[in-house]
Amino acid sequence: MKVLVVGGGGREHALIRKIKESDKVDSIACCPGNGGISYDADCYNVSATDIDGVVKLAKEIKADFVVVAPDDPLVMGMVDALNKEGFKTFGPNAAAAIIEGSKVFSKNLMLKYGIPTAEYKVFDNPADVITYLKEKNEFPAVIKADGLALGKGVIIPETLEEAEAGVKEIMEDKIFGASGNNVVVEEFLTGPEVSVLAFTDGKCVRPMVSSMDHKRALDGDKGLNTGGMGTVSPNPYYTDEIAQECMEKIFIPTINAMNSEGRAFKGCLYFGLMLTPKGPKVIEYNCRFGDPETQVVLPRLKTDIMDIFEAINNETLSQLDIEWSNDSCACVIMASGGYPKSYPKGIEINGLCNGQLDGVTVYHAGTAVKDGKLLTSGGRVLGVTALGDNLESALEKAYGGVSQISFDGAHYRKDIGRKALNALK
Repeated sequence: MKVLVVGGGGREHALIRKIKESDKVDSIACCPGNGGISYDADCYNVSATDIDGVVKLAKEIKADFVVVAPDDPLVMGMVDALNKEGFKTFGPNAAAAIIEGSKVFSKNLMLKYGIPTAEYKVFDNPADVITYLKEKNEFPAVIKADGLALGKGVIIPETLEEAEAGVKEIMEDKIFGASGNNVVVEEFLTGPEVSVLAFTDGKCVRPMVSSMDHKRALDGDKGLNTGGMGTVSPNPYYTDEIAQECMEKIFIPTINAMNSEGRAFKGCLYFGLMLTPKGPKVIEYNCRFGDPETQVVLPRLKTDIMDIFEAINNETLSQLDIEWSNDSCACVIMASGGYPKSYPKGIEINGLCNGQLDGVTVYHAGTAVKDGKLLTSGGRVLGVTALGDNLESALEKAYGGVSQISFDGAHYRKDIGRKALNALK
């Protein structure tokens, strides 16, 4: 098979490395890819959101299967366009991808079908948001832009002043464009967070192993929200009992709800969960593999990923056994200086050979190759990832890898996995 992967970040690199293990695959193409991905796949300079361009490329290279990984093209309907031209795909169509494309849709879906989530209200006027928050006078609060915002469309103001500033940025200054036309204001939930990705063909749902993301830029969960500074798997807070409860109250009801709405979901559905004192609740849905959760989940997958993708495409997932290793996995993100705000690009990366390093796997998120040199080209640059018999050994290997890689201004959190280790004690 010839497989085309759409996207160009760390998640896509993790998918490509896993697809590369399949006996069914002869060659892998990626668009647009990145510097590190170019060592593992043929990269084509076609934007991940260029639907016509991707369809044209799939035809030109005679792709047997297309994996659409990022949220934007899924919400825009890339899978619909590829299916129309007869391509086998992995990823939901636009009707199903709205579960991430609109926070308002997903919150209303949960309310309608009794899926546990935070209490909320929807607003389209900034003044009304502030009036509501003044009346409630409960902080911290949670304010979410309705549409896609690169994983950064959520603010958690501690005071009314912070809320006013955040609402102005989202709804008036439009820092996320039209995604900020509506906002959802939610109650602030407390408890450990868990990320669970699940394979589904619209009928059967198969959760993957759990993971724990680290969203804040700085140690101790301080600093600005980012796309994720590191991950570990499994998440020690996600016990077998909680997994069973989530299956019964969240995972299956969500798939059934989408079917009832005529929006059958086929692909990877991401459940962002909060384990509250009142039980697990949904913080958010994503319509695709999470980033950087994919980087610690897929290394633990033992089953051929193309068997899974084909089973989902054929709606025969219930007939497939999916196996996972008992290893732990840790991923530490090395980011550009200044991230998640502005940062320089084009800085040479030292310590890697053909983009990799012995003893760990380096997933490239923001890199480019120019004149034979590997350079930074994004905010999150590398995801240094390692498997181990336990979490401690996985973290030790990952941080050992980080210590051998350098580029000017590089910053990374020194406490990835600490919360998980403390939970295991």
